Amino acid sequence: MFRGQVFLCHATPDNDEIYWLETVLPDGALRISLLETIEKYAHGITQSLILCAHTHIARAVRLRDGRLIVNPGSVGSPGYRDVHPFPHVVEAGTPDARYAILELAAGGWRVSFRHVPYDHEAVASLARKNGHPELAHALATGWIA
Repeated sequence: MFRGQVFLCHATPDNDEIYWLETVLPDGALRISLLETIEKYAHGITQSLILCAHTHIARAVRLRDGRLIVNPGSVGSPGYRDVHPFPHVVEAGTPDARYAILELAAGGWRVSFRHVPYDHEAVASLARKNGHPELAHALATGWIA
C-alpha cells in the first residue's frame, strides 16, 4: 500500500554512525541538527516519509519541501554513552517505551509519538544481574548515572 513512499535507514542514508537529527558538539553536548544539515543528508531521497533511528530520541522534522523525517524512539534503550564523533551521553529522560504511529492523510504524513510504561525494572534488574550497572540505571530511569 505504501510501497515506494517510505525510506528507511539506521542513522543517515550513507553512514550508520552519524546522527541525522541531532549533532554532537566537541564538548559532548547534544542538540538538534541545523535544518540545512538535515536536508543535506536527505538530498536525493524522493520518498515523502523518511524513518531513521540511531539516537533513540523520538523526534520528527518536517523538511521545507514537505517531506517528514521521523526517529520513532526506542523500546529498552533510553540512555547510553558513545564516543563518535566526540564522547557524549544520550538520555531520553524516561524509561518508557517510545514509538511512533504514522498516518498518511490528505495533507501528507502525520506522526503521533507514544510513551508507554512497561516493566522496565525487570529489564534493569536483568542488566544489573549481568554486570551492567550503568545500563541498568538507564533502563530504570531514562538517565545515565
